[in-house]
Amino acid sequence: MSRHDLTDEQWAVIAPLIPKRTRRRGRPRNEDRKTLNGILSVLKTGCAWADLPTEYGSDTTCWRRLQAWSADGTWERVWRALLSQLDAQDKLEGTQACLDGRFVPAKKGGEE
Repeated sequence: MSRHDLTDEQWAVIAPLIPKRTRRRGRPRNEDRKTLNGILSVLKTGCAWADLPTEYGSDTTCWRRLQAWSADGTWERVWRALLSQLDAQDKLEGTQACLDGRFVPAKKGGEE
């Protein structure tokens, strides 16, 4: 287990928010927790996907699942659930906020 991996407590909060896939033909699906840990490892360390340790499975699987979970709103559901949990524990302070605008699409041809 890497220092970047989710704890059992963290996984218990996130697991219900990850979309379940039905069993299909072909190779078995990589475990969601292992895949999520791989995604987090790349995002935290900044390493290239190709340099992802093999303990997380295929780098391509991790990248594809990151893209799929972005497209289907999984990350937003996780974010909202974690914020709600922090709010319920009175760990959020409304006087401070941080917004990361990388997910906001840039308008083409707009004024700078």
